[in-house]
Amino acid sequence: MTTDFQQARLSLGARLRELRTEEGLTGRELAARLGWPQSKVSKLETGKQTATADDLRAWAEGTGRPGTAEELTARLRSLESRSRSWHRQLAAGHRPVQDALTAEYERSSVFHAWEGAMVVGMLQTAEYARYVFSRYADLHGSVRDVEEAVRARIKRQELLYVPGKSYRILMWEAALRSLVCPPSVLAAQLDRLNGVLGLDTVSLGIIPFEASLAIPPANGFWVYDERLVIAEDWHAELWLDDAQSVGVHLRVWQALSDAAAYGADAHRVITRARRALGVP
Repeated sequence: MTTDFQQARLSLGARLRELRTEEGLTGRELAARLGWPQSKVSKLETGKQTATADDLRAWAEGTGRPGTAEELTARLRSLESRSRSWHRQLAAGHRPVQDALTAEYERSSVFHAWEGAMVVGMLQTAEYARYVFSRYADLHGSVRDVEEAVRARIKRQELLYVPGKSYRILMWEAALRSLVCPPSVLAAQLDRLNGVLGLDTVSLGIIPFEASLAIPPANGFWVYDERLVIAEDWHAELWLDDAQSVGVHLRVWQALSDAAAYGADAHRVITRARRALGVP
């Protein structure tokens, strides 16, 4: 979670506390009025828990200030423009998330990507993507619209062939070996990567296990036209559009790129991982 996000959550909590104290209520009294545990009131006011829109509307009513509901939900929207929890994003399944990403791909021209744990979505085969979506649906207990999500992801890959776009993609060798799917599916996925090496819109770098790294590999991210970073964590996606955050991620990308193998060397790393699967 970023410092900016936490500061925004603390600011929202302070505003909630202000509304409560202006009404002359203790935290326990407000909790009783709303039918909540007192600990929830405390966590919302201290920024240890993120309020939902329903929480904020209830707070506005409970403190006798229903007119503040719009202000509070606007603060929440601003907060969530940076940190978008998977729990909320996936409430309607993976397809809407894929559609939101497609909009960013369509409006962007130059992409910098890093992924250390699995093959990036833009280069996934349908079968590989199917296993990835299923694993995350299990983790978050979300709507299982796996087939719709797969179709949306594969459809977005048509943008790989649009002239003028440039995809600068880096992956760690670990991403080529993670068995998030059966070996036969991963073998087909690695064959797909070897085919991508010839695309004029794609620069694919693979960092071998034995490479010396200037910075430890961490969570995956995409940078869109040097204006937006989307980084993934277990609990949320971070959408960061401030110049400092974008600059940090581009420096990370460059540091990792310096250790990557490209062209024929990348082909050798992919082939090595493919051979290790022992699949015809």
